[in-house]
Amino acid sequence: MFTIFTNTRFDFMAKRKPAYVFSIVLILVGVASFIAHGGLRMGIDFAGGRLIEYRFDRELPIEQLRDAAVAAGFANAEIQPVAGTNDVLIRIPDVAEAEQRGGETSPSRILRDALVAQTPGLDVELLREESVGAKIGKEIRGQAFWAILISLALILVYIALRFEFRFGLGAVAALAHDVLITLTLFSLFNKEITMPVVAALLTIAGYSINDTIVVFDRIREQLVRLKRESFTGVVNISINQTLSRTVITAMTTLFAALALLLFGGEVIHDFAFAMTVGIIIGTYSSIFVASALVMELRQAREARGKA
Repeated sequence: MFTIFTNTRFDFMAKRKPAYVFSIVLILVGVASFIAHGGLRMGIDFAGGRLIEYRFDRELPIEQLRDAAVAAGFANAEIQPVAGTNDVLIRIPDVAEAEQRGGETSPSRILRDALVAQTPGLDVELLREESVGAKIGKEIRGQAFWAILISLALILVYIALRFEFRFGLGAVAALAHDVLITLTLFSLFNKEITMPVVAALLTIAGYSINDTIVVFDRIREQLVRLKRESFTGVVNISINQTLSRTVITAMTTLFAALALLLFGGEVIHDFAFAMTVGIIIGTYSSIFVASALVMELRQAREARGKA
């Protein structure tokens, strides 16, 4: 079998406290970003609204697009050019307002007419037009929240039954850590949370827990074989023994996620971004969060036993 690390003796647990500080700082940055942005930026899947995508035969300044939206009566429209193309995404937050203002004419036609009026001879192609009501968006948002929460609870039960309860706590804490840091980066870059992003978060949870279980399984094996070794020593040995597998798996999946991120196009970009971040953070957390927390819980139990 191909390996890239053999007979390593890294003392990972000695670096756990700096890793805690790194994770806590990232999460605090995320909290500050959430507050500064007034929460996460929800896509129309969750917040409701109308999304319109146009393709022009030339590049238009963002100010001109905004003036056309105001002239069409959609002053609160959000305009986002698609990098590297002449495409533009226009989101109208209040779908009811858009439909009422348009009457029998669709908002996309009203906006198109306003653009053409400002730029005679402009060739405008409507690529897509999507609409989600606010009530439906709220329901989808609630379902997405419960999907993530239930998946974490089931993982906790599974790990607790297969190993021990403290292993389950360490695994779920690591998954929550991965999701929070991924959302932190989405908030920092002001990216939208959409259904594909939620799918990516659930995929990250599955990927991360698989990596964590491999380490936990090796810890359980070594506890039987190395009865004279301290628990900290067993954890370090187990992580070193699985390090080659962890890195190779992470690199292969990371290459695929990066290919989607760089060449997959605008539609799949946010999904690929979440996957790329999740793979990196998930690999890190399986070592410095999940395993380290299990060790902390074990040491706390032993300290109570001595007391």
